Amino acid sequence: RWVEHDPMEIIESVKVCMAKTLEKAAANGLNVDAGLKAIGITNQRETTVVWSKSTGLPLYNAIVWMDVRTSSICRRLESELSGGRTHFVETCGLPISTYFSALKLLWLMENVDAVKDAVRAGDALFGTIDTWLIWNLTGGIGGKDRDGKELVGQHVTDCSNAARTMLMNLKALDWDKPTLEALGIPAGILPKIISNSEKIGVVASGFPLAGVSISGCLGDQHAAMLGQLCQKGEAKSTYGTGAFILLNTGEEVTQSTHGLLSTIAYKLGPDAPTNYALEGSIAIAGAAVQWLRDSLGIISSASEIEGLAESVQDSGGIYFVPAFNGLFAPWWRDDARGICIGITRFTNKGHIARAVLESMCFQVNDVLNSMHKDAGESGEVKSAEGEFLLRVDGGATINNLLMQIQADLLGSPVVRPADIETTALGAAYAAGLAAGVWTKEEIFAGLHKENTTVFRPKLDDAHRKKRGDSWYKAVSRSFDLADLSL
Repeated sequence: RWVEHDPMEIIESVKVCMAKTLEKAAANGLNVDAGLKAIGITNQRETTVVWSKSTGLPLYNAIVWMDVRTSSICRRLESELSGGRTHFVETCGLPISTYFSALKLLWLMENVDAVKDAVRAGDALFGTIDTWLIWNLTGGIGGKDRDGKELVGQHVTDCSNAARTMLMNLKALDWDKPTLEALGIPAGILPKIISNSEKIGVVASGFPLAGVSISGCLGDQHAAMLGQLCQKGEAKSTYGTGAFILLNTGEEVTQSTHGLLSTIAYKLGPDAPTNYALEGSIAIAGAAVQWLRDSLGIISSASEIEGLAESVQDSGGIYFVPAFNGLFAPWWRDDARGICIGITRFTNKGHIARAVLESMCFQVNDVLNSMHKDAGESGEVKSAEGEFLLRVDGGATINNLLMQIQADLLGSPVVRPADIETTALGAAYAAGLAAGVWTKEEIFAGLHKENTTVFRPKLDDAHRKKRGDSWYKAVSRSFDLADLSL
């Protein structure tokens, strides 16, 4: 239930990534010194770091987005605040949940002496991974540019990452003072909020890309949305460790009444309009495949699951709910735990593998159904054939069976781009836009549009509904299991 990263290891991994990128570019005959105009950053959201302003060193490990140690703080706030779990929803778009950065920051302030002392002394800096990276990349403490001139680390975050802290006012795009007061978080430790596409600073010496401008920054799911060119009424789903579904709702905040989050889609420049989104986050998607590999030993590599799941015609009545640490949208049940039901004497590992793949798709369906209810008919763009198209990306989408199951259970076409790494592409679009490499019009005209693969549903409506009803029955069985005795 505790998940942490070493912040210094993250910085070192970025250095390695930069160096390998330069090596690959050179091997492909690209002149990086002449052609590289800017870089963009995209990052794992909600993961929280607090470090010392005077030493530049982290005061504790980074607490990762899926960490649930803050559940007792959540219960306390729900009982203390007048609005309970939804107290901050109107201003920040988020319910009180272990998911968001503010709760992780509170835990650090309450439980780590080094953090308490630094906050009291005015020596603490808070940030999510984008902030930690940018502060270090732009000089941190004692940084210099390529000419030896001193640099000051930039303590900033972009509006998409800030929207995931539970501390930013969605409409003002600034830290919400009443929220900070209610939680006892001092504004002085928070970074400045900027747009997704503007010049932030230059990379300091000591990094392989020293001297290059940092001109774009988006949280990973927002970057994927930009990479997928999602405009108002268009949705994408990214399949990784978790799964994240976002629907661009245009320039107005849409408040969900069906368990979704209101958040930023993107803001492409300081003076550009803000696009908002509805989001549903699924904690366990590809992580369930890793569980089959690492904990059960049913497969020896993640790529084997497709063949194993294809060894059976269907899941044999098996339903798997991967509520390892509770359920996110639209259920928001941190008392839920993973279950596998419908097991008979004839159940084999192929059925379980297929049920794991189906669990990802059922969860995405739950979120999309909620989005349809919140956004309404006018909130969705449909194809010329009158179909709602789901854009997909992320590493797991190479699994053709997974994509076909998604289309079958959703009842709508699923569109996979030729390049499934749209998160990196979105960060590049934002950086290139600020650096004048291309215009917004060129980006949304399909600057790098390539051939797509379309998966169309083959399941009839009656069977689809029956499967969906069974899934809901399975999900309901996973509730209120957190206190099972060891």
